[in-house]
Amino acid sequence: MFATKRVRIAAAALAVALTAGGVAAAVTTSASASAKPAHSAAHKPDRARHHKLSLNRFDLNGWVINAKYTLGRNTGNTFQQTYGDSMVQGVPIAGPFVGTKFPPEDYVALPIGHHELYITWLDPNNSFAIVDVFVMNFKTHTVYDYAPGSSSPESAGTIKVVKRGAHPIP
Repeated sequence: MFATKRVRIAAAALAVALTAGGVAAAVTTSASASAKPAHSAAHKPDRARHHKLSLNRFDLNGWVINAKYTLGRNTGNTFQQTYGDSMVQGVPIAGPFVGTKFPPEDYVALPIGHHELYITWLDPNNSFAIVDVFVMNFKTHTVYDYAPGSSSPESAGTIKVVKRGAHPIP
């Protein structure tokens, strides 16, 4: 009886040892057979997608852009934005705001990503107060707009370039 019990314990210990060895071998094999190292390129940031941090202004002189809004405060409106050296003129060309006259505003445009601009319109007669802020993506043709002055100032939609200026969008 003692011999049988010892054989069973030895067999169980051998089975546990073999199982543990098999698991270790499987883990080692799958780790070494991996096609990519632990810190592969897939885990590194894609540097081509990140824009170099900068406050260099972008010159939109000569650009004409139509912003058509499908979401938010400006839904149903299309505004044509005509950019000069330092001023921009927004004119409603479709929707409920057609016929409304807006004054020309100063603007500042900053590249914030590949084919993306952050554009702020400023009131030159009111201490350069922010009139409107846009984020435009010229690759996806989208615009996000924040126009202060109401409880829901956000709008979003699409852009269409009507005329390109001398400087290409970075």
